Amino acid sequence: MDVISTSVGAGATGIEKVVVHPLVLLSIVDNYNRVAKDTRKRVLGVLLGSTFRGRVDITNSYAVPFEEDDKDASIWFLDHNYHETMFDMFKRINAKEHVIGWYSTGPKLRENDLDIHELFRDYCPNPVLVIIDVQPRELGIPTKAYYAVEEVKEDATQKSQKAFVHVASEIGAYEAEEIGMYCNRSSPSPTGFLIRL
Repeated sequence: MDVISTSVGAGATGIEKVVVHPLVLLSIVDNYNRVAKDTRKRVLGVLLGSTFRGRVDITNSYAVPFEEDDKDASIWFLDHNYHETMFDMFKRINAKEHVIGWYSTGPKLRENDLDIHELFRDYCPNPVLVIIDVQPRELGIPTKAYYAVEEVKEDATQKSQKAFVHVASEIGAYEAEEIGMYCNRSSPSPTGFLIRL
C-alpha cells in the first residue's frame, strides 16, 4: 500500500490536522468488541463532523455492516442502504455534522482501502480515513489519519494511481466532553462506564 509522507502533497486537499473526539473512540471500540473481538476481522464505519481551515473535527460516528474475503482483497461488501438510512437519521439530530470520511480498525492500511475510500467520495469530496488501533501494543495515540491523492507519474507511459497521504491526528474534546470523560474516569464502577449522579 502506497503512503506518501505528509510533506508531499499535504496542501492538495487543505487537510492539515484530524482531531478525533472521545465519543468516536468509545463508539468504535464498542462496535469492535460487539462484532469482531477475538477475530481477525476489522470493523468499518462512517465518520461525522466538520472541517474548518484545514482542521477536521470528528465528533460522531456509526458502524456500517462490512464483510471482506480473507483470501481475495478485491471482494468486499459495505451496506450502502444501511449507511444512507443512518445518515438520514443523524442529519435530523444534528444538521451541522456531515460525512467527512470513514474509519477502520486496521490496525494498518489494507489492499482494498483505496477502493473503499473511493466509495466515500460520493458522500464528501475529500474523505479522511482514520485507522483506530483497538488493541495497541504501545502507549500513544491509537489513531492514524490519511487522505488520498492522485499520484502522477513522471513517465507519460505510466498511468497515475491513488496513494494515501498521512496527516497528523490527535485526540481532542470540547469542554462538555472533557467533563464527561473526567466523571467517567473517576467513577467507582468496576467497568468504568457508569456515571453516578
